Amino acid sequence: MSRMLLRILTKLAWVAVVFFGITVISFWVIHLAPGKPTDMQTTLNPGASAVARERLEKLYGLDQPIYVQYGQWVGRMARLDFGRSMSGDSRPVWDKIAERLPLTFGMNIVSLILTLAVAIPIGVRAAWRQGGAFDRISTVIVFAGFAMPSFWLALLLMLLLGITWPILPISGLTSLGFDSLSAGGKVWDVCRHLALPVFLYTFGSLAGMSRFMRTSMLEVLRQDYILTARAKGLPARTVIFRHALRNALLPVITILGLSVPGLIGGSVIIESIFALPGLGQLFYQAVMSRDYPLIMGSLVLGAVLTLLGNILADVGYGLADPRIRHSGQNGGRS
Repeated sequence: MSRMLLRILTKLAWVAVVFFGITVISFWVIHLAPGKPTDMQTTLNPGASAVARERLEKLYGLDQPIYVQYGQWVGRMARLDFGRSMSGDSRPVWDKIAERLPLTFGMNIVSLILTLAVAIPIGVRAAWRQGGAFDRISTVIVFAGFAMPSFWLALLLMLLLGITWPILPISGLTSLGFDSLSAGGKVWDVCRHLALPVFLYTFGSLAGMSRFMRTSMLEVLRQDYILTARAKGLPARTVIFRHALRNALLPVITILGLSVPGLIGGSVIIESIFALPGLGQLFYQAVMSRDYPLIMGSLVLGAVLTLLGNILADVGYGLADPRIRHSGQNGGRS
């Protein structure tokens, strides 16, 4: 039990050190970018003088050395206070993030479920029938998905399905007459607006996930215990799903854990193109306006998701591979 506790404490210490390093680098890098938050309020205002600029910088604490600013930010963050936005509304950063969190997370979680539901069967079938027609066709589609930029595909779909054939809306989250719709009509309207973004999320990650699944499955199918099971005459379904699939899922679990940070990073382009009020669009607007507290709040959320993804990958490894669980238990009993 002592070894298991030591491993947990070591993991938590590593997470704390990495998180600290991420915040230091992020805080330093965003201050290296040209321009300041006060530029947006003074440059476009002909009546703003140099004195007004200095007062704004003092109000925001930008006149102090960067290490002092970082120390003040860490002190606020320790109280779970990310400060107030430097934009015109001056709202608390967490309030602005929280109101956009459900949309971004909802779209990405649905996309992740669809990706797994489609990519795993594609990878398994392509590996089981290696070199067959299905394997070749799926390989061509996958490489097309790798090579096709998401923003270019988004513009093509908007042109095709939104203008040439006006089937789906291509901008915003709701229609103009949304308030007058019934409850079911509102749900349907939101689903129609999110259909293209969710498809793009799914198609973009489907290529990589299915290839990883195929490669992992091919490696497992070459193992001796799989060859023995097939030589005994076990049905293909039993060999695949009872013996091969669990071990083949280990690399996919790693990729799945590392894909968690993409909930924010991958949303910037798609949400900006479709004008969706999510975290990606909020982060883009914060960068353009040099809103330091809002940028740091978004980066901290991304860092937490990154570290959480690594922890979930470790947990997933333990659930998928009994050897990891047994080694931890044996270590705890020794």
